[in-house]
Amino acid sequence: MKGIVEKIFGTHSQRELKRIEPIIQKIESYDEAMQALSDDELKAKTNEFKERIQNGESLDHIMPEAYAVCREASVRALGMKHYRVQLIGGVILHDGRIAEMRTGEGKTLVATLPAYLNALSGKGVHVVTVNDYLASRDAAEMGILYNYLGLSVDCILSNMDNGKRREAYNCDITYGTNNEFGFDYLRDNMVLYAKDMVQRELNYALIDEVDSVLVDEARTPLIISGQGAKSTHLYKAADIFVRRLKKGQLLGEENAMSTLMREEIEEEGDYVVDEKQRSVTLTAEGVKKAEQYFGVENLADPENMEIQHHITIALKAHNLMHLEKDYIVNEKGEIVIVDDHTGRLMDGRRYSDGLHQAIEAKENVEVKKESKTLATITFQNFFNRYAKKSGMTGTALTEESEFREIYGMDVIVIPTNRPIQRTDHADVVYTTEAGKYKAIIEDVKESVAKQQPVLVGTVTIDISEHLSKLLKKEGIKHQVLNAKYHQQEAEIVALAGKKSAVTIATNMAGRGTDIKLEEGVQEIGGLKIIGTERHESRRIDNQLRGRSGRQGDPGESRFYLALEDNLMRLFMPDSTLRMFNSLKIPDDEPITHGIMSKAIERAQTKVEANNYGIRKHLLEYDRIMNEQRELIYGERYKVLTQENIRENILNMTRDVIDQAVDNAIAGLEYPEDWDLAKLMEYLNTIISYDDLTFTQEEQKDLSEKKLKNLLFEKAEQLYSIKESEIGDQMREIERVMLLKVIDQKWMDHLDNIEQVRQGINLHAYGQRNPLVEYKYISFDMFEEMTDNIKLETVKALFHVRIQNNQEIKRESVFKGPAVTNIKDTSLPKAPTKIEKIGRNDPCTCGSGKKYKNCCGQ
Repeated sequence: MKGIVEKIFGTHSQRELKRIEPIIQKIESYDEAMQALSDDELKAKTNEFKERIQNGESLDHIMPEAYAVCREASVRALGMKHYRVQLIGGVILHDGRIAEMRTGEGKTLVATLPAYLNALSGKGVHVVTVNDYLASRDAAEMGILYNYLGLSVDCILSNMDNGKRREAYNCDITYGTNNEFGFDYLRDNMVLYAKDMVQRELNYALIDEVDSVLVDEARTPLIISGQGAKSTHLYKAADIFVRRLKKGQLLGEENAMSTLMREEIEEEGDYVVDEKQRSVTLTAEGVKKAEQYFGVENLADPENMEIQHHITIALKAHNLMHLEKDYIVNEKGEIVIVDDHTGRLMDGRRYSDGLHQAIEAKENVEVKKESKTLATITFQNFFNRYAKKSGMTGTALTEESEFREIYGMDVIVIPTNRPIQRTDHADVVYTTEAGKYKAIIEDVKESVAKQQPVLVGTVTIDISEHLSKLLKKEGIKHQVLNAKYHQQEAEIVALAGKKSAVTIATNMAGRGTDIKLEEGVQEIGGLKIIGTERHESRRIDNQLRGRSGRQGDPGESRFYLALEDNLMRLFMPDSTLRMFNSLKIPDDEPITHGIMSKAIERAQTKVEANNYGIRKHLLEYDRIMNEQRELIYGERYKVLTQENIRENILNMTRDVIDQAVDNAIAGLEYPEDWDLAKLMEYLNTIISYDDLTFTQEEQKDLSEKKLKNLLFEKAEQLYSIKESEIGDQMREIERVMLLKVIDQKWMDHLDNIEQVRQGINLHAYGQRNPLVEYKYISFDMFEEMTDNIKLETVKALFHVRIQNNQEIKRESVFKGPAVTNIKDTSLPKAPTKIEKIGRNDPCTCGSGKKYKNCCGQ
């Protein structure tokens, strides 16, 4: 049905391009007028636009003229004029949408149009890139244009101090990575003084490689953490135990059906591995061995949950996490994760839930302690905080439904400036990997013989190194670009378009850097792309193809596959695999059958849908947490920016007293039955009423309202005495104390809620919806946390003492290097990024103590 509609009315992108055509014509109509302006007159347009905006004119209204100004300024400052298709991209981006633009179409220059226009409002523009190198490069190169037009520009880098960060954020346009923008948001919500904040309002985010940021890292919480205090001995014990276990065979479809329909089939081995679901399970025999080894009667008992967890993650470390594919061991003996999408090393990142420690035990390196979460947010929720966001990428259309549903952004495919000349050949499939690699080497040899450059894309480090050995054996010169050699990335990518160049690249290493063809390469077919395996996502395959054929250059691409590849082995129907294996096709002969290409596409679609389901499921849970985060951060900001919060403290005091009275007299109708002595004993630990007592006669005359008012009036008097003792510093003490309590209770809440989330699926056994249960439980926990914030704050302020009238020590939040904690799920893993606080660093609560002697105890 969709195909018929598109044939009649055109695709969504075609209809939208037709709609904005008059806007493009209007921009172009200003060309002659802009060319006639002097440099000073052209530059003066920026202030003119700012005044018009202040007088009520909308950005949409001035867009055509502003784009024309930016276009002409680009010619004068950079020597580059925006193509027509780049103007189209600029209009799409200003509308808060995603522009799909092919590699080499000049996305960096396109971004200058909406960045210039939106910066005129004075509220700031954040241009988001995927790494520091691109942020600093684009800020420097495009900064020439922005400065020419009278706008300030800077970039945020990971090693900057707070002062420089604040200056960068105060610029009209700020470049930086998604990690840096997100971490700065979290840090700003941990400071004790407003002057220590670095960001302004989150106005407009323009995200480069938007699919990488909002899809590939969608399950990636940013986490600021401190070191925990748990022992690591159980990781080592579990590792020793699982090495003794025997792996069993997972029940196939036929055996599983037999189990359901007839008699039980006895499980073999001590555990089974389900690669599709990324899970491991102990068999009955495995459970028995675990109980004997750890000396417990019943492994399923709640008190043995920790042992269960450590066994499970140890099994995952040994069976699902592979050296040279998922991680490497560096020269310092540290486990470093390899990014599944880019092939880059993710220095400093760590898997969460103990998986990283389990891998450390497996590889016999130092097992480091788990961390404590201090603040966290997902990229989904962070970028949804911006008033407007838009994005650019070469590949987004396959994920359009996700962009629409989660981010409210549609994808518009922008036509290329010149027609694409690349030829995308049909996949070639072999029965074995050996046959596949042999064919790849032959293809490379043929290309080198005619001096055609070749880029070979692999999905793992070990495959890239295996191919490198095969090429060396054939005497073929080549370069390897993977996580181990990322320092030479830009240099290797720059040379990949030279005659006879052979480059092996892990996945999308080098993304963001164009491969330019040497003179004469066009005549011999351009850059050839060889894919060694289909990725789970068609989008990643398209990114690899897109490295060739930039700006109308010739090129070609082909994927070589084997029935032993992970995608085929795990997600293609067993019946299809059996059929092809039964044909006894020789290793070096390709399988030529129409069913194969359809089966591959179905397998990829199946995996994409599965991964989208995971991301959506996680977001549903995180939305609940996000509501609580926004409430806490909103209240925290009010405290941070208010000069006087005395009234807030007194309101908290009244709430604490009212709750104490309610608890003390619950169910007791007559005042003479109230245990006021017990009530006062409790309240004295909080407010110190000293000698406040009630005679029996006084108690008879009390009502609930009278009692509450009397206790509050007395507390207010005591607080006034406390204020007179401390003097002018009281207002500052109130604010700092309250912020410290909020932060501590919020940290505890994050830990507690994560434990609930880990075990929430057990509620499904009771025929209850886990998500609904999680919502109820988290709401109750949040209510309890807010009550505790009031209680602890009131208690702290009524007992505060200042010696020698010393000023309260000011401490801003500690800012350390970003470290990442990657969250393990039973399905494909979700990276999480963590900024770590060491045991000997200043505590983030501002006490002036070391973290280990304060909140880290």
